[in-house]
Parts: sequence; C-alpha cells; structure tokens
Amino acid sequence: MCCLYSRPAPLGSVLCTNDNAKAHDPRPFPDWYRSASGPAGGSRQRSRHRVQSGLLTDRVPGQAVMAELLAVRERDAPRSRLGRVFGLDPLTADSRPWYTGAVGELAVARVLARLGPEWTVLHAVPVGAGTSDIDHVLIGPAGVYTVNTKNHSNQRIWVAGRTLMVAGTRQRYLPNAMHEAARAAKLLSAAAGLAVEVTGVLVFVEPKGITVRERPESITVLSDGQLLRWLNRRRPVLTPEQIARIVAVAALPGTWHRQPAAPGDAIALQRGFAALRTEVGGLDDGGRHGRLPSRPVSSLLFSNFR
Repeated sequence: MCCLYSRPAPLGSVLCTNDNAKAHDPRPFPDWYRSASGPAGGSRQRSRHRVQSGLLTDRVPGQAVMAELLAVRERDAPRSRLGRVFGLDPLTADSRPWYTGAVGELAVARVLARLGPEWTVLHAVPVGAGTSDIDHVLIGPAGVYTVNTKNHSNQRIWVAGRTLMVAGTRQRYLPNAMHEAARAAKLLSAAAGLAVEVTGVLVFVEPKGITVRERPESITVLSDGQLLRWLNRRRPVLTPEQIARIVAVAALPGTWHRQPAAPGDAIALQRGFAALRTEVGGLDDGGRHGRLPSRPVSSLLFSNFR
C-alpha cells in the first residue's frame, strides 16, 4: 500500500458566481435551521410525528435510495414460506444495490451526527430535473460540502489523479463527485445571491484500505472513519451571516430541483427498511450486502440521532 488517505491535501473548490443574481434578503434564521436538519442539538429531540414543513430539513438519511429500494421490492416476487424457512436471500439482483446504498448513507449519517451544532446537514437532496440526489450537503463555518457516499465494505480503493478503482475495477466516482459539487455551487450561488464555494468529498464506508498514488485535483477521498476528524480540522471560511444566508436557501427544495416533488413519508420508509433489515437478518457475507450498523435503523434516522 503506497499511502493511506489519512492526511488529505487541501481541497480544490468549485467557485461559481452569478453577477445577475438578485441579492437574497435572508429571512430570520430560526434555531431549527441549524440543528433539526443536522446532527447536533435540536435534532436529538425532534419528534418523529412532527408535521412536515416541506423543507429539505425534513428529509432523512438515505431517503431517496430507501424509496427506490422499497419500490423495487414491490415489483419483486415475494419469498415463499419455504424460502423464508430455508433463509432464501430476500434481496434480488435489482434490490441489492439500493439496500447496500441505503446502509452506506446511514453509516455516514451516523458519523455526521457527531458534528457540532454550528453545522447544518441536509440528507438525500433531490437535484436537477429527474431522480438524482446528493447524499449529504454540509454547511458550517468551514464551508459548504457535498458528500458522495459509496458502500464498498472490505474492498480496496486505489486512487491516482483522475483514476479511481474499487477492487481493481475502474469507477467514474471522481468525475461524478466533481459534477455534483459544481452543480451545487451554481445552484446555491444563484439562490443566495453570493458566490458559494462547494467542496466535493467522496466517502467510502469501511473499505479495506485507500491507496493514493496521486491525489485528485478537486475531490477529497476519505473513509467514513476519517471523515469527522477531517471536517473538524478545516479552518473557518464563512461568517455566521453567510452561513445563515446559505442555509436559508439550501433548505428550499426549489433551490435544487426544477419540479420539487411532494415530501415523502419518511416514517413509512423507516418502517419498511427496518422490516427488510429484519428479513436480511444482518447478513455479513464479505460485503455482498454491505455491513449494517449494529444499532437499529430507527436510531439512525432523522428523529433519533445519537
């Protein structure tokens, strides 16, 4: 192994300015903007029966992939009673990637839950015109970050400049993460009426190792175990006023998506995913499904962060 990504170089950032954008007059900045969406403070006491506001602060970690997973499950043929008795895998080739993705996003959300109350964290942010979403958007004194989560448990990651391989297979994760950060910078800059720099971070969940021959130019590659320390070591670059202004527009679905959909039922998704987790039975078969956190999924979702 050449080097573990324990001391990443300073990130390149994507800067977008919009000279024609009208100045945004930020509304009062209530406490829940800081904490309810993020990992600290008020999010711990947030009731799971709270009436949804329609803001992105209501979305839970992994919401988009859990919704797709349960939709795929509805189309799959149910396991027979005999299949359940003999432990037939409840995940099909179609549903398994969505399940693994949901597990990964929940694992990273648990890490982000340890950030301080000065951070706002948005999860599963719908973006563009279709079904794409950003796994996590972080806004705090150290800047604005898009976090792209990849669940490749117990696999080796190799990085050299623009090339990234997982278990020897080349992946397009780096250009995708760059595009995600660039788009976020453009959208937030236009909505906030100021130039917003957005840094892209690619986070792998419990990899066997991350070998870096040459660091990517504008994306930082980390494991979930390195993420918190890396964020806490970033120097402040935003004032409280700038943070408030960015958070106020980032919480609005229309900032990100051309045709925002009605809020989904996060509690129903939580229950459906928890039921599937019970069926899967916490399988750990070398990463085929992705390793599940040891705590119940309900404790990882929005209303019950620890």
